[in-house]
Amino acid sequence: MAEHRPCTARGETPLQRADRNFVELLQELRVTQTGVQILFAFLLSLAFTSRFGSLDSFQRVVYVVTLLLAVLAAALFTAPAALHRSLFQQGAKPRIVQVSSRLATTGLIVLVFAFSGSVLLVVDVTTRRGGGIAAGAATFLVCTGLWGLLPRLVRRAGQRDRADGASEEPEASVERPAPQGTVQIPAPLRGTIRPPSAVRGGAAAREASARRR
Repeated sequence: MAEHRPCTARGETPLQRADRNFVELLQELRVTQTGVQILFAFLLSLAFTSRFGSLDSFQRVVYVVTLLLAVLAAALFTAPAALHRSLFQQGAKPRIVQVSSRLATTGLIVLVFAFSGSVLLVVDVTTRRGGGIAAGAATFLVCTGLWGLLPRLVRRAGQRDRADGASEEPEASVERPAPQGTVQIPAPLRGTIRPPSAVRGGAAAREASARRR
């Protein structure tokens, strides 16, 4: 069947490629889920501290929004596992990988705002409102740069390197066709194989007749 033929540079079939991509995606989700779990546990415990009652209305709004964003990020990062379990052994692995990748990307976007909100809340409580806003904005810029801008720069650098490598490849030498009546010897064997005596004699006779003319 055509779907089982190797179709990638690694010699993988579409199903093998989907399996590998899903395993790699799960490894990435394990890294991100650690940060989400730490943030979610911190936000949950913060509501039961003695200082939580002294928060003003702005700080309480930031806390609630950040908590909901952390919950949404956790739900997005765990959705691929639930999707795979619901469609297990139904031949939908390529579609599962595609949808799971979009869910993970959306989860990272939500996590950026959750990190920024948590930093804004903590710095605002410990210092002043201006310092909290500045720290939250700096966190947003750092996460956006590392998670969004850096991959684009790496991809452009890879494309530029491939383009430069393709332009520097030497052009294949074009051999001229041999004159009619002669035996053409491949280039790698020209130093080891001599033309037959009849061919050499015919060539010598033609050179002599050309000189007499």
